[in-house]
Amino acid sequence: MPRGDASGWRGHSVIPGFNLTLGLTLLWLSLIVLIPLAALFVKTAELTPEHIVNILTSTRTLNALKISFGLSLVAAAINLVLGAVIVWALVRYDFPGRRILDALIDIPFALPTAVAGIALTTLYAENGWIGSWLAPLGIRVSFTPLGILVALIFIGLPFVVRTVQPVLEDLDHELEEAATTLGAGRLTTIRRIVLPAVLPAFLTGFALAFARAVGEYGSVIFIAGNLPNVSEIAPLLIVIRLEEFRYADATTIAVTMLVAAFILLFIINGLQRWSETRTGRAG
Repeated sequence: MPRGDASGWRGHSVIPGFNLTLGLTLLWLSLIVLIPLAALFVKTAELTPEHIVNILTSTRTLNALKISFGLSLVAAAINLVLGAVIVWALVRYDFPGRRILDALIDIPFALPTAVAGIALTTLYAENGWIGSWLAPLGIRVSFTPLGILVALIFIGLPFVVRTVQPVLEDLDHELEEAATTLGAGRLTTIRRIVLPAVLPAFLTGFALAFARAVGEYGSVIFIAGNLPNVSEIAPLLIVIRLEEFRYADATTIAVTMLVAAFILLFIINGLQRWSETRTGRAG
């Protein structure tokens, strides 16, 4: 294989400093990510299997994990649909206020999570601007699992929009025009031309939104009500166990969340690679 081939190892580079930058990258990742995660696993390894099983099979732990992962998946799926609609409107149409709407998408990035939680709680409380309209219909948002879902949708939407938007912007419009010229309908063009091109970005946005939702804490605890077995999320249960000096319980729950998140992200990344491979072959 010739040296410098894109598919092989590059022996030399025009720009020097590879060894230094790689060393700094590995050192930084080790200090910030790898060592703390390794310490978490080492701490859990000190427990007996029976102890771990007892912690994870307790009713409160199971319900907290179900709420965190279940609502995170639902919120990510909703953001996938809503994000697709928003991206399509921002990219394909020019309308008054489009730049303002585009800037508003980034608010959850910059807004402190505690502020977001307080704002959502105020809006969706039974005497709030939105909650006062929902209360007569028998719909309660604040201090219920539905409130958790609203908060997770709020903080996860930008991840989908900002991941898919540049891909859709770079999509060659000539391909769509050619498909239309050949007699393809609008739905056929979207299904055969647009969707395969943006599908990897959609999967990435879904994974990012899900990962953020699983670990979200600040905006959720204000609107959730934090009732054990009802609206208590796993990150809050970890904090409670730490405050009770039950470090083994907190560590076990944290490792379980970490492993489950890794597995789901691995599956999603595998689907993304499969989609990219299929799109490349089709092209």
